[in-house]
Amino acid sequence: MSLKHAILTLLETEEGSGYDLLKRFKARLGFFWNASHQQIYQQLKKMNEDGLIHCTLDTQINKPDRKVYAITQKGHDALVEWIEQPVKVNKINDALLVKLYAGHLTDADTLMTELKEHEKIHQRMLETFLQLENDYLSLPPDQQQPFTLPYLTLRRGILGEQAWLTWASEVKQTLQK
Repeated sequence: MSLKHAILTLLETEEGSGYDLLKRFKARLGFFWNASHQQIYQQLKKMNEDGLIHCTLDTQINKPDRKVYAITQKGHDALVEWIEQPVKVNKINDALLVKLYAGHLTDADTLMTELKEHEKIHQRMLETFLQLENDYLSLPPDQQQPFTLPYLTLRRGILGEQAWLTWASEVKQTLQK
C-alpha cells in the first residue's frame, strides 16, 4: 500500500485541507498506517499534479487561504483499481523481537523492563480500541451500517493487541524462571 491510496481512501468520503486529512488520518488510519504531516503534504502535492485530486482555495478572514482537496474521477478509478489488486502479506520489523531473540546476551531483568514498557503501550492501545468499539456498538444499527468495514479493521486491532498481551504474559513467565 502506498500513502497515496490511504489519502484517496480518506478523500473518497469527504474533501478536506491538508490539516483536516492529517487529523482524519491519525484518527482513522493511523492505528495501522503511519505517515508524518510532511509526507502527507508532499503526497498531496504530487497527487494534485498527477490529477488524482484537485485543490480549491478557501478564502479565510485573517488567516491564509486554505487549500481544500477533493478526489477526482481519475483518483477514484486509481483507488478502485488498487482495491481490486491483491496485496502482499505484511511483514513486520519488530526490534523487540530481535532483542528477545538475542536475549541470551543480557540478563532477564533488562528484557523484562523493556517488555513491561511495551506492555503498557499495548494495554493503552487496547483500551483505546475497546472505547472505539463501544462507541460504534452504541450507535443505532442504521448508523452502524456505513462503518461496518472500518469496524472490522478495528476488530483486527483489538484481536492483535489482545494476542500481543497474551504473548507478553508468556514471555514474562519464561523470563521469571
